[in-house]
Amino acid sequence: SDALALLRADHQAVQQLFQQFEKTRSEDRKAALAEQICNELTIHAQIEEEIFYPAIREAIREPDLIEEATVEHQSAKDLIAQIQSGGPEGELFEAKVTVLGEYVNHHGKEEQNEIFPQARKTKIDLKELGQRLQQRKAELMESGGAAAGAASGALTGSRRSNQPAKTAKGRK
Repeated sequence: SDALALLRADHQAVQQLFQQFEKTRSEDRKAALAEQICNELTIHAQIEEEIFYPAIREAIREPDLIEEATVEHQSAKDLIAQIQSGGPEGELFEAKVTVLGEYVNHHGKEEQNEIFPQARKTKIDLKELGQRLQQRKAELMESGGAAAGAASGALTGSRRSNQPAKTAKGRK
């Protein structure tokens, strides 16, 4: 698959995680989903910033879209850091994950509706670019993500694991 298909699949996968987060009542499940969301978004943003954006910046008609996308990434990264450092016990945990989902939904739509069509019209080899993205993504997932590496496990690790199990009423 090409670069655009890979990035689109990432967008769809993380949207499904956000939907699961919204639906679940289990605090443990919410914590696990939030950690997965944060890790996947961290890796996705990193491969876009390291490989995709530099490759298409000069080739597309509106390079300022890349600058806007980079600013959107920074806003998402700030929220991710807050979610990971506070964990599920943190202040406004669910609200932060929900707002992150809204940011990501908006950002994904902009990429898919504005950046991707322009990228497709360039002479860039999107298949080769997709292979580079996939390879880097695999490396980051194996290492736990460069930025996510230190924070990996922060959400579940920050939970009060020495507490007795919750009653079945709160579980799914």
